[in-house]
Amino acid sequence: MEVSSAVLLPVEAEGFARSLEQMAFRDIGSPGWLKQHEYIEKLNIQAILNASANEDEFVKEYLSTYKKISVLIHDLISVEIWKLKIFPVLCQLQDFKPKSTFPIYMVIHHEATVVNLLETILYHKEACESADEIILDLIDYCQRKLMFLATQSDNCETQREDRMLMKDLSDAVSLQELKKQSELLEFDISLKSLTILRYITDHIDSLPLSALTRLLNIHNLPCLLVQLVEHSPWSKYKEGQLQKYSDGRWHTVTSEDRLKMTKLDGQVWIALYNLLLRTECQQKYDINSFTKNQLLKLRRFLTEVLIDQLPNLVELQKFLSHLSVVEPPPPKKELILQQIPEIWDQIHKENFGKWKAIAKYQVKQAFNPSEEDLRQQALRWAETYNLDVMESLIPEKPKCGYCGAEGSKRCSRCQTEWYCGRQCQVQHWQKHKQACNLMADAMKKLKEELNIQP
Repeated sequence: MEVSSAVLLPVEAEGFARSLEQMAFRDIGSPGWLKQHEYIEKLNIQAILNASANEDEFVKEYLSTYKKISVLIHDLISVEIWKLKIFPVLCQLQDFKPKSTFPIYMVIHHEATVVNLLETILYHKEACESADEIILDLIDYCQRKLMFLATQSDNCETQREDRMLMKDLSDAVSLQELKKQSELLEFDISLKSLTILRYITDHIDSLPLSALTRLLNIHNLPCLLVQLVEHSPWSKYKEGQLQKYSDGRWHTVTSEDRLKMTKLDGQVWIALYNLLLRTECQQKYDINSFTKNQLLKLRRFLTEVLIDQLPNLVELQKFLSHLSVVEPPPPKKELILQQIPEIWDQIHKENFGKWKAIAKYQVKQAFNPSEEDLRQQALRWAETYNLDVMESLIPEKPKCGYCGAEGSKRCSRCQTEWYCGRQCQVQHWQKHKQACNLMADAMKKLKEELNIQP
């Protein structure tokens, strides 16, 4: 990755990281909140660029040094609750007909942005450690997302479509369509939460003792992971062909790759390995008869082909063979003052019975902007999502905005939408027109402000 594709200089990233602060629940969507969202989005993009290029990961360093991981986790859970409590109220308000759903989408998208950033930085031990006791709240968050994955079926709507991309904003013309797109995004967020959980299990020896108790005995995550191995929600059959989910899209799997382990499969198995074979986990985990029967279901999946791809699993295979013939020892009893997660309960307690009032407040203060406000938001969006940088993060070639085929030309006005040919561009114009005008005007104003010659 070339340095020219950088979004932030280290000094800019440090300033953004230091400025992050915990915001009130009712201020979600406000101008101040949106400004912080832009900071986090830029930090997220820069963190991905650095990690992909094996460069100095200064975003991770600053977020850890200034103890901002806890702010990100608070943001994550705040938006999760907002989607559960406020967004449905907005959809039911009969007199709420926003000129644009863009501001609401930015709130929905914020959860995905924070999850992406945490997925990138929590690979490192020091980032996990800097979260301190707030890691308990993140464990609970991941458990809720894994429960969502475990309840998915082949007929679930969220599994039949690809992840919504930023360019699909032009399609979100109503709250109901935005609600559907939010559900699609939930699947992708949950998969990234699986990766975050695996990283937490990698660094369990550096986390509070309560984290281990929460993982093993309160949530019994090994049994939840067994369900994911059994049902594999990131795999499905469509028209008789096996498809697997990767990089935000469903891909048809060729016959020779059917037994190939995906990244998501690997995350589950590594998490299981950590939770079942590490000494401190074995001393803590209460394996009763139910848990034992659930864990033994893993044996039929531990084939030679799987172990060849992840050799460490041979140790897990031995553990399960031993478990099948002996009764596990009782967990080691220790007197520990258990810490408990606070963010979820605190937000609910402070705002209980006020959800509708908060929704109406946010309609007036955040989600009904003027035309000029929308243009300013589009301008900031254009600055944040630099096209050249964003395209460097996309693993596939661009798709036609109308038919889905490989795109070969970009809209000359807004430079955001791709098409395979002139005919598709003409057919898509009525749907693309509003977003195109908004983006073109924003880009024109940006060039004028920066005194850039066309």
